[in-house]
Amino acid sequence: MDNRHAAAIAAELKIKEEQVRQTGELIEEGCSVPFIARYRKEATGSLDEVAVLSIRDRLVQMEELDKRRSAILKSLSERELLTEDLEKAVMSASNMTALEDIYLPYRPKRRTRATIAVEKGLEELAILLMKSASGEFPLLDPLTEASRFINEEKGVFSVEDALGGARDIVAERVSEDKRTRSSLRAIFARNGRLTSRVNKGKEEKGPKYRDYFNLEEPARSAPSHRILAVFRGEKEGILSVSAQPPAELAIREMEKLFIREVNAASEEVRKAVIDGYARLAAPSMETELKNALKLKADREAIRVFAANAREVLMAPPLGCASIMAVDPGIRTGCKIVVLDEQGRLLIDDVIYPFSGKKAEDEAGRKVLDILGRHHVDAVAVGNGTAGRETEAFLKGLSLPGGPPVILVNESGASIYSASKAARDEFPDKDVTVRGSVSIGRRLQDPLSELVKIDPKSIGVGQYQHDVDQKMLMQSLEDVVVSCVNSVGVDLNTASPHLLSYVSGLGLSLAANIVSWRDSSGPFISRSQLLEVPRLGPKAYEQAAGFLRVRDGKNPLDASAVHPGHYGIVEKMVSDLKCSVEDLIRDEDLREKVDPSLYVCPEAGILTLRDIMTELAKPGRDPRKNFENVEFSPDVRNIEDLLPGMELAGMVTNVTAFGAFVDIGVHQDGLVHVSQLADRFVKNPADVVKPGQRVKVAVIEVDIARKRISLSMKKESRTSGDDTAR
Repeated sequence: MDNRHAAAIAAELKIKEEQVRQTGELIEEGCSVPFIARYRKEATGSLDEVAVLSIRDRLVQMEELDKRRSAILKSLSERELLTEDLEKAVMSASNMTALEDIYLPYRPKRRTRATIAVEKGLEELAILLMKSASGEFPLLDPLTEASRFINEEKGVFSVEDALGGARDIVAERVSEDKRTRSSLRAIFARNGRLTSRVNKGKEEKGPKYRDYFNLEEPARSAPSHRILAVFRGEKEGILSVSAQPPAELAIREMEKLFIREVNAASEEVRKAVIDGYARLAAPSMETELKNALKLKADREAIRVFAANAREVLMAPPLGCASIMAVDPGIRTGCKIVVLDEQGRLLIDDVIYPFSGKKAEDEAGRKVLDILGRHHVDAVAVGNGTAGRETEAFLKGLSLPGGPPVILVNESGASIYSASKAARDEFPDKDVTVRGSVSIGRRLQDPLSELVKIDPKSIGVGQYQHDVDQKMLMQSLEDVVVSCVNSVGVDLNTASPHLLSYVSGLGLSLAANIVSWRDSSGPFISRSQLLEVPRLGPKAYEQAAGFLRVRDGKNPLDASAVHPGHYGIVEKMVSDLKCSVEDLIRDEDLREKVDPSLYVCPEAGILTLRDIMTELAKPGRDPRKNFENVEFSPDVRNIEDLLPGMELAGMVTNVTAFGAFVDIGVHQDGLVHVSQLADRFVKNPADVVKPGQRVKVAVIEVDIARKRISLSMKKESRTSGDDTAR
């Protein structure tokens, strides 16, 4: 690993160079982020996943910088432009922006006004003007000097032709000077104004952008959601967007760099500076500022999306429970499935409770008949169209055994039902049955089911289609991998999709594991993984600690203790003259263990402490216990809402400007950031998370635009109409 990279990353993250170097080496060896963070704490100094990811991403960026640096040096060398000083400057560039600034004057370019002027022999005149304006050269008369460069054969017919060409050269040079770009970059960042205006004739076509028809604000403080909104409006041709500082401010800074004398030559250079800024520098720097704003907005939106996705993926599971799942429908009927504790489909059927009294009675009899033949622990109902009505219908049936009826967020279920994974699992079932299965499994274990669909489809994004897709997918991939490995995966029940996210595996090895399981029966130990085709020692080392074998030969196989550390636990139980089961069960025995006595090359004190923690609660699920939200039975549609009503709800999405809350009316309401708490809230994520149960008060209802304004402030929830409390 390059020591310069290690030093730079260590300084950025405020950690030791050795931590960066060791982490980088583990990444280069093919170790996954969860494995490094969990099982290589001695090497990294206990860096968490966030720090390991930061090191990984910065290393990738630095590799890209090195590749670009090499390409530039090669280009300069091939064109015989590379000098010792230029090479030194290229090698010392610390980031891509600095590198491109150095290369800009030497980059091959199409013919410009400046290059045409150079071809006409006017470069010397341009240099004389610049030197005279800066005081490096005695005062000269531009008209007299320019007359020497008149050359009709080259197209220079007059003094003004000569001066005009020289100004074109000066304009390009001052615009490409790295001092200029550095100075302008600071001015654009500090004083740039983000403005958007509606394009002529587009007022009626872009009503959703009405708030941005006449917008102006400091670019540096513009919130990410507004930046993405105006850029989307620009892309759709509705808005014209600019991001520039006052021109006179930028031009004044450029003049300071190149004009130090008051003379006739200075006036020529001043004209060139004004032209160079307007024609060359301003558009270039504006593009750069827009790109910087877009990158900033992308990162913030992706950060919010990833945080929301983590909360949804880590939502509390109901657990091993038999489920009746219902995908509501009015005209096409409600699709019913029954799943066993492992999520296997037992039966499927359809009822029509909303097609008249006779059909409703028949639907009720069918449901009761199904539940008479199949015990279920809960009933899952999709929260889409007719979800609340279906919930009310089922609750009115006096279901055998009294299973709770639970509304389940069905975002993405339709995408799964039409996917190849769903077709492979249920080739003889239609999409409605597959969708019902997904709803039921999502109640049993949200994580296991949601990994089967694109994370962008789980309904928690903010402008997810506008942000950098590569960056978004990498971030969401990291979130899914982190969630799956932090929870752990049951080796004998996991789907190929879930297994594919386990450290060291992937779709191919996951498919091989399931194939081996289908042909050889359940795994009884982790070590049997080595019998799976193409799963070698390296993949085993990476994956084994995150896979669980319940009720296997070795109780440690159901824990997060890595097989490479089993020998340490066996030494502990040997010293205590007890069994592994005794050590797990008996806290008094564990308290007798002094971890420092078992430090060895395979495990330092940090790892040993993790082992002791895991022995106390082997295979512990980090997710919270399941908690249902009961919506008001009197409020089912947006038309039922009245200002002042206090309602129970569940947070579905958190954005930079507030939180969306499901209150059971098929349209989420918005709690603006100003209404989240009785105190000032800067970041909504500090107050609420997706999946959180909350109490809200209705502030305003706009039925025509389907907008619901809510408040979580105590004052709002205690001063209004309490009819729906």
